[in-house]
Amino acid sequence: MSLDIPDQVRRTVIADGNESWLDELPGVVDSLAQEWSLMIGPSFAGGHAALVVEVTLVDGTPAVLKIGVPGRDVGPEATVFRLANGGGCAKLLNEDVGRQALLLERLGAPMYDVVADPASRHDLLCDVAVRLWRPIGPDVDLPTGAKLAEQYADRLPKLWEQAGRPCTPATVADALDCMNRRRLAHDDRSAVLVHGDVHEMNALQASDGSYKLIDPAGLRAEPACDLGTIVRCNPDLGDDLWARTELLASRTGVDATAIWEWGTIHRVVSGVYACSIGFQPFGDLLLAEADRLTA
Repeated sequence: MSLDIPDQVRRTVIADGNESWLDELPGVVDSLAQEWSLMIGPSFAGGHAALVVEVTLVDGTPAVLKIGVPGRDVGPEATVFRLANGGGCAKLLNEDVGRQALLLERLGAPMYDVVADPASRHDLLCDVAVRLWRPIGPDVDLPTGAKLAEQYADRLPKLWEQAGRPCTPATVADALDCMNRRRLAHDDRSAVLVHGDVHEMNALQASDGSYKLIDPAGLRAEPACDLGTIVRCNPDLGDDLWARTELLASRTGVDATAIWEWGTIHRVVSGVYACSIGFQPFGDLLLAEADRLTA
């Protein structure tokens, strides 16, 4: 079959030495289309870690077929969709983790394109995150917030050096202190299912006008982990980030200090990573704000 593979996906796969996957991909899509009775449509542009294609079910229902590139395990993502069952996240219609394939509810435009006011977006993002959260125990095979903080603490100093030290040592030290405190604060008894990367491009409009999240990282963590990503959003907005944090805390009952510390973690890690791959001006904006806060 003829398949439109976006350039960003193609470049990612070739850079990782997995060209053969590109040759095999049309056959994989064709076999999934036959097994799940799908009509294949055009590909979505924008992502790099998965091929995402518009499809139509046999009954005419619009859906999305997502196939992760080599090295991208969609298993945790499938777990989140399964547990959420359409509440706060796109609904999972089918899965084949062996072929790294998910069939998902098709949603509409991203919140970023629909809601002009950033502060209103923050409120909506908070609401959709709350709809996703639900208690989950250690028997659910997802990494914990403590594990994420530990991994970030190991990765950040090396990434900072590789990126050419794009922020001050004090900013890195502040983030590492926050990671240690959030790692120690993890409690399996109060952990919930969290998305891990709540922002305006990951929240798409549903048919009823509400928003649902896509592309979950999937964690067992404290809710503040998700709210911290909302504190990281819009680094050029110029608002008082502590006031933003307190508003999120008042809307959810989540501890403001925990939200602030996760916001610091997400801001610095995302900023350094963005600088390391040349994703600008986002990286510089995040780190300028981080440096200002630790000056």
